[in-house]
Amino acid sequence: MKIGSAPVSFGIHGGADLTQLVASPDQLLDAIASAGYQGSELGPPGFFGSPTETVSSFTNRGLEVIAAYVPLHLSQPNAVLARDLEAMKRTLGELAETGNREVLAVLADEGDTDIIRHPFRAQGERGLNPAQWNVAIDRLNQADETARAAGVHTTFHPHFGTYVEQPGEIDTLLALSDINLCLDTGHFVLGGADPVEYFVKWSHRINHIHVKDVRLAVMYEARDHGQENLESWFSNVSCPLGEGDVPVEQFIRLVADSDYSGWIVVEQDGAPATAATWDSILADQRANRDWVAERSRPRP
Repeated sequence: MKIGSAPVSFGIHGGADLTQLVASPDQLLDAIASAGYQGSELGPPGFFGSPTETVSSFTNRGLEVIAAYVPLHLSQPNAVLARDLEAMKRTLGELAETGNREVLAVLADEGDTDIIRHPFRAQGERGLNPAQWNVAIDRLNQADETARAAGVHTTFHPHFGTYVEQPGEIDTLLALSDINLCLDTGHFVLGGADPVEYFVKWSHRINHIHVKDVRLAVMYEARDHGQENLESWFSNVSCPLGEGDVPVEQFIRLVADSDYSGWIVVEQDGAPATAATWDSILADQRANRDWVAERSRPRP
């Protein structure tokens, strides 16, 4: 089983303040390699430099480029999506530079103002209507075609706080499209979906996996206290593997016993690393990698 990491485990993502990082991009890759990972997803566009510099930085450390996150506003005006697709081209350039036909553009909905301001929804509440779903699928197809024109395959990542997070929404996406699925165990559980059930039912459509553990109590407390600003609590919801409410051990063993041949990317979303938290974050990522490796070994 190929086990990878991602910059988001060190608090590096598109919405983070990256102006005062405690570690340079090169130091981050050194840390990922030293923790035993075989590869990593990319950070925000250009985070590791130009496409050539990015590939060189990974190759010099024996790491593979796995994938990159591509945000899409599936429910916003056409002009917004046009900007998304234009920004996507930079990411595709980084992925295509690897020359690896297995790298993936990880597509994901970014929601809109309403759902960002009010992310807590009951099942089936405030979702896309049929006409909006048709538009969303058309936009996904545009993104998929853009990626394929660059020689990059795609996957779709259901994400908490968007219009594709709940079981019914994931099912609708799979029914209306041919796109493959990125199963993120943490985001599935936050949205009310069972990752084990989905892997059993949809393994033929799953081409990428994020293994993440979360503490539901953090989300429930934020919801019950009206803390609708995701930035105020989301960095605390993810935890080391095996310490939260996701059936990660059962899930990993299920995947290990299947014919899944893609990557297992370990993610532990959090706030950007600081001098005070760097050592503990790195220790967590080493432990997470070993945790997955131990549970994915063939059983006698």
